[in-house]
Amino acid sequence: MPLFRKKPVVIEAIQFEGNFDEIEQFCGGDAEWRGNELVVATLEGPLRASNKDWIIKGIKGEFYPCKPEIFDATYEEVT
Repeated sequence: MPLFRKKPVVIEAIQFEGNFDEIEQFCGGDAEWRGNELVVATLEGPLRASNKDWIIKGIKGEFYPCKPEIFDATYEEVT
């Protein structure tokens, strides 16, 4: 069976830690505060983000939340 490797891609991301205004600015208005939840507009529809989730800007400019464990296993900081 053939094997594949994910292409290296540099992304922008911000961690949600109660910093709604910063997240909203990062998402260009594609995030909103509903009650006690952060909701991010994604290509698949609105998704809720929990505290400590990362909000990722994809390669086509789309946004989506990512759990910290998945983010840590998938991405490393570019210096």
